[in-house]
Amino acid sequence: MKLLLITAIEEFETDVINILKHSGVKAFSYQSVKGFKNNKNEMSNWFGKDDIAVNSLLFTVFSDCNCVDDIYKSVNEFNQKQKTVSRIHIVTINLENENFK
Repeated sequence: MKLLLITAIEEFETDVINILKHSGVKAFSYQSVKGFKNNKNEMSNWFGKDDIAVNSLLFTVFSDCNCVDDIYKSVNEFNQKQKTVSRIHIVTINLENENFK
């Protein structure tokens, strides 16, 4: 079982939802969050401007399917097409124990 955490600006909401729906993910959740970038942040493309809170989304996906690689591929393809500084960010965490079954 893997946990995927995906962050994106609100403008990318439909794009992330489409990526997840077409990847084989059976369920996911998301919520609004405020993104903030400290001017000393080493991740230059995380949020657009220093000292300004950005309306963003945090997607939570628990998956035991082999779709994780497809999600990464789709996110990377989406990001390569963007002309903006902002990107979809994704991280995967392997879960040792769960009570989903």
